[in-house]
Amino acid sequence: MQDTAAAEAPPQEQQSPPSSAADALSEKLEKIKISSSFSIWPPTQRTRDAVTNRLIETLFTPFILSKRYGTVSPDEASVIAKSIEEEAFAFAAASAAAAATVGATEDPIDGGIEILQVNSKEISKRVLDAVKSRIIPRHIHWQC
Repeated sequence: MQDTAAAEAPPQEQQSPPSSAADALSEKLEKIKISSSFSIWPPTQRTRDAVTNRLIETLFTPFILSKRYGTVSPDEASVIAKSIEEEAFAFAAASAAAAATVGATEDPIDGGIEILQVNSKEISKRVLDAVKSRIIPRHIHWQC
């Protein structure tokens, strides 16, 4: 009697396996809807604060440029770092807005990565400019 009950039960629907790895990835992305829930740009305030803190640390501790240009006090490093981060963010945000108006990229993730790279390059450029613009003590300058 148990055998007939099992035979009468409707068969469970089985999903056919994806035909390729690309199809599997596509299905997964569709399920989690990555494009609407994941964003690279703009960075969160927490990320921006982490960047600022790392800049502060870089400016007041010995690093490759400090051998030539010297280090700055923690207070001065804080002011410089905040300024660098804010200016680089504003520059990158303006670039993002300009790119959006001309439709530079269709993929929001790729566009976010490009803008994040603009932001990173601006930060690097501004750190170098800030360090170079400092008055270099004569004894440091001549040791290079």
